[in-house]
Amino acid sequence: MIELRHLKTLSALRDAGSLVEAAERVHLTQSALSHQIKDLEDRLNCSLFIRKTKPICFTSAGQRLLVLADEILPMIRNTERDIGRLAGGEAGRLNLCIECHSCFDWLMPTIDHFRQNWPEVELDLSSGFSFQPLPALARGDLDLVITSDPEPRNGITYVPLFTYESRLAISKQHRLMARRFIHPEDLAQETLITYPVEHDRLDIFNHFLDEADVEPAATRTAELTVMMLQLVASGRGVSALPNWALHEYIQREYIASKPLGEKGVWCTLYAAIREDQKDAEFMVDFLNTAKDVSFRNLTGIKTA
Repeated sequence: MIELRHLKTLSALRDAGSLVEAAERVHLTQSALSHQIKDLEDRLNCSLFIRKTKPICFTSAGQRLLVLADEILPMIRNTERDIGRLAGGEAGRLNLCIECHSCFDWLMPTIDHFRQNWPEVELDLSSGFSFQPLPALARGDLDLVITSDPEPRNGITYVPLFTYESRLAISKQHRLMARRFIHPEDLAQETLITYPVEHDRLDIFNHFLDEADVEPAATRTAELTVMMLQLVASGRGVSALPNWALHEYIQREYIASKPLGEKGVWCTLYAAIREDQKDAEFMVDFLNTAKDVSFRNLTGIKTA
């Protein structure tokens, strides 16, 4: 009566918080997803969630099925992983590189989970601040690069992980607090705090300032997200960061944030890998784990 697809759908609905987003995650139309849930409710003769609530509120029956999903789905994933390992004899190396420290919020739990399931895979992690990671990936020095700035390169494929909004972090006393959204020209008299990378690798330049031919009055750099936000909170400048990286600091009322432009600046985070590794069992599992952990832990992201 209860099928695996039902558990996957309910789990996606809980994690996504909306029918539209859940449908994208399980690769169904919204109509097909609604029909699947209605079919299950008819089979069980009860409602599974309360309609027109945001976020979605599950009934007692729906919550019980979610408990089952949380038990069954990881077991299936682990079994598939083990069978893949037995079939392919997978062992190897996974040298990762990230281009921003804000990724640690979801990447470290992903790595912890991956190490438990693939102890035979040698795993290492580095930052892309001091070198160009994509050429290193093409040479074989790296195996995976987390980036929001894909460059066409022979032999490299980009797997979308999720889409996020880049927002401007400002102090709560900042002159821009009254603005509904930020214009590029607003930053012409501001100190912009960024990670220590070239401007053409930063979302705020690529997708906001460069299009308007605007330069900030000054820039300063910091390697750590927490250091950048401390500078913002103390009125030493402003900083554009992913919405998930700002969520905790906004909740605690340390800072405020504003959209970049009326429609906001939305970017996609990718995993860049070599094409000859895209079907390796451990690589596929790492990418699937990264997506699962991201949607479980981060606020305000969307399916890419």
